Amino acid sequence: MELSQTFALLSATPATLNALLRNLPEVWTQSNEGSDSWNAIEIVGHLIQYDHNNSMRLEWILKEGDSKPFPKFDRTSFQTAVHAKSLADVLDEFTQVRTNNLEKLQKMDLSDVVLAKRGIHPALGSVTLGQLLATWAAHDLTHLHQLTRVLAYAYRDAVGPWSAFLGVLQCNGHSKPA
Repeated sequence: MELSQTFALLSATPATLNALLRNLPEVWTQSNEGSDSWNAIEIVGHLIQYDHNNSMRLEWILKEGDSKPFPKFDRTSFQTAVHAKSLADVLDEFTQVRTNNLEKLQKMDLSDVVLAKRGIHPALGSVTLGQLLATWAAHDLTHLHQLTRVLAYAYRDAVGPWSAFLGVLQCNGHSKPA
């Protein structure tokens, strides 16, 4: 994958989230798919946490390489922080964090040699910096998909028999933390 394509996707995510969520009534942004699933604010909060974590992992690969594993991180620790915030605040925070990360990335020399540098993921083992960047973009898409599923879930009964034609209502995705 071309790095410019990855940057384009990472750059588009804040505007996509804003377009999808910014002006929705709270009933939409507070709903989820049932127990152990996330609502819109929690999903954006997770993206903020993931951005912080990926920025740290990127620096870790450059400084530590594969000499020791990345520090583990709790994928749900964001939940306490976001429950005290409005959706607008969480969207603004994500936009700022992502903008800062993209500015850092664009200042880096991301040559093929640098993209091939390795780090050690605590669960996955050896990974490259290039794989980390590709995963970052695919992770955004995973949670954009999740958001559309969470929003569509409100219509699961109202659509009646048309649900058979609505893939977003058939998908079991990854709302539950892995």
